[in-house]
Amino acid sequence: MTYKEITDLIKLINKSSLSEFKLKKDDMEIVIRTDSFSKAGVQNISNAPSILPIATAAPVSSPAPAVPTSAAVPDLAVAETPPAEDSNAGLLELKSPIVGTFYRSASPDKPPFKKIGDSVEVGETVCIVEAMKLFNEIESEISGKIVKVLIEDASPVEYDQPLFLIDPNG
Repeated sequence: MTYKEITDLIKLINKSSLSEFKLKKDDMEIVIRTDSFSKAGVQNISNAPSILPIATAAPVSSPAPAVPTSAAVPDLAVAETPPAEDSNAGLLELKSPIVGTFYRSASPDKPPFKKIGDSVEVGETVCIVEAMKLFNEIESEISGKIVKVLIEDASPVEYDQPLFLIDPNG
């Protein structure tokens, strides 16, 4: 894959609604992540898509220019590492089991299922995630007290994205 093909691919993905793109071809792998990519609730700091360099077993046979790795790629270990927060120690994340749109209440005129400070038991509905015109009630898998809502109402969520922080001792 040439340098121009890779840059065109980055531009195309940046214009799309994708948050992550992976391409594996023979002994080469490219991973492109956009601003909307989140992993364990931590947003990338970079404004541009990121390319993660993957070591290949054999050199590329094409005479195309090599893709710069260390200079052009932001240090993702630093970008994805959240600041140490002792206030979140001991809290558990309630994550989205599906991709869709997050809603805190059953309808705009109804109160939220659960607010900060509310106690929640295993099996209680805490929110709704709409996926393909189906409204899926999300039930808590954790008992405790809701400490923080991590997602804004009517925001898109990804699979396994944290939605709430829950204190199991609360």
